[in-house]
Amino acid sequence: MKDIENLNYKELLEEFKILLKESGLKFTTQREVILKTLYKHDTHFSPEDLHRLLRKKFPKLNIGITTVYRTLNLLEKNSLATSISFGSQGKKFELNNKPHHDHLICVTCGKIVEFEDKKIEKKQEKIANEHEFELTGHIMQLYGHCKECQIKDKGID
Repeated sequence: MKDIENLNYKELLEEFKILLKESGLKFTTQREVILKTLYKHDTHFSPEDLHRLLRKKFPKLNIGITTVYRTLNLLEKNSLATSISFGSQGKKFELNNKPHHDHLICVTCGKIVEFEDKKIEKKQEKIANEHEFELTGHIMQLYGHCKECQIKDKGID
């Protein structure tokens, strides 16, 4: 599978079709709509949220929740999507077509803030080199409480 960071939608769709064929799955309108929605939205979707959005946006298209789960898992398994785990609350997915970034995650409301920090990236590389470790990738997720939840918790309006 190609690095999808710089692919336009048409190229991504071709990669997706190849992936489906190699996995013994049919290319369907439902699967394409899932991919296109992930491509067009700069957000993290739970399978349920994505399913609700698709049913609202495409009411005549019969998209089952199972198709959403299977498609997201297939994309993640083949590095076309990544997920953030929320424990018993499940996962939220995003397409893997953006430059590397890390996440701040609110444990109260689930808000996700993406950030990039060159100093942190260099420090991680330095640590890996010090331990003679060849990095192939990493995920950094910082958990806490967003500003809005802090204000609500303190009862400040």
